[in-house]
Amino acid sequence: MGRKRGAANGQEWDFVSEERRGDRPGRGGGILMGRPFGVPVYVAPSWFVVAALITWVFGGQLERVLPDLGALRYLIALFFAVAFYASVLVHELAHTRVAIHYKLPVRRIQLQFFGGVSEIEKESETPGREFWLAFAGPLLSLVLAGGFFGALQLVEEDTVPAVLLAALTISNFIVAVFNLLPGLPLDGGRMLRALVWKVSGKPMTGTVVAAWVGRALAVATLIGLPLFTHSRASDPGSFDTVTDALLAAILAAIIWTGAGNSLRMARLRERLPDLRARALTRRAAPVTADTPLSEALRRADAAGARALVVVNGRGDPTGVVRGAAIAQTPAHRRPWVAVSALSQDLTDEMKVSAELTGEQLLEHLRESPHSEYLVLEETGHIYGVLATADVERAFVAAMARPQP
Repeated sequence: MGRKRGAANGQEWDFVSEERRGDRPGRGGGILMGRPFGVPVYVAPSWFVVAALITWVFGGQLERVLPDLGALRYLIALFFAVAFYASVLVHELAHTRVAIHYKLPVRRIQLQFFGGVSEIEKESETPGREFWLAFAGPLLSLVLAGGFFGALQLVEEDTVPAVLLAALTISNFIVAVFNLLPGLPLDGGRMLRALVWKVSGKPMTGTVVAAWVGRALAVATLIGLPLFTHSRASDPGSFDTVTDALLAAILAAIIWTGAGNSLRMARLRERLPDLRARALTRRAAPVTADTPLSEALRRADAAGARALVVVNGRGDPTGVVRGAAIAQTPAHRRPWVAVSALSQDLTDEMKVSAELTGEQLLEHLRESPHSEYLVLEETGHIYGVLATADVERAFVAAMARPQP
């Protein structure tokens, strides 16, 4: 977020520009496919690349198993790609349903290059909830694998339904087993985190253990998978062997990066209590709507204030003067511009309790993005103005501090 500086009667003011983050809830992420449980489901553009790759690879396998299909095999392979990702969606919906049960907000579900992700915006309050939230996805994948396997027993061998059911059985079983591996960012890693959290009583300890196990898994995947496929390949230099090595590298990178991100997010959540609305609030000078800007700034400087709040005749706040608008007003025009022309009408979303801290504070700012907020005491009296830029700087400073 950009910011501008300007001077008012010799005192330096720090103004906030009107650029705002574009990551509003539910925006972006690809093509919106629907809203099960009220949660938007997006398909990322990378999914189409994977769908094409699955169609090509599975179509080649169908040619060996059912050679009489001809070109129809690619249509069947595309159906498998869609059915497989529908299974992945069911996996993610399991996480989502449990999160909703525990009253944890889910921002969205996204189907992407390697599977899917449910963006749950808050941490579980207990290790037990964390465990069941993580286990729900692999459990549903195992249930799907069992269901497809049961249906496979009811169809004839060497037919299109049999091949599709067998492929869906194996793929869902692999998804379940892979996600149960005990390292972050996989579901098994979150289950391990919950267990360590339960034993140690410290969620951060659980995160550190599960993240480092995840990094070990990444290294094992990078080295072990190519060695395994190389030892079983009839032609070690074949295209399939090279493809497996590339797949191992991609999986290892995803796991390693996810484990690192989990550590960073845990450090963030540990330091969020340092963000306190009361400590970050700027002192504000109350002015009436018809006050010239130059006079309002003079009063603010005299009071040692760095923000302006518009009040009515009874002293009730009606608006907050935008810092960006002040910065963009030339000094020679300030005596002729009333603060009402530069203020934003006060809404309930712009009111923040002085007692807000950490995640609750960031959640309010994310849900109701503005450049400034009016901070109020529990009694309703004006405490000051909170600038988004100040919160961002405090956030960056907290994250930059070395680990204790």
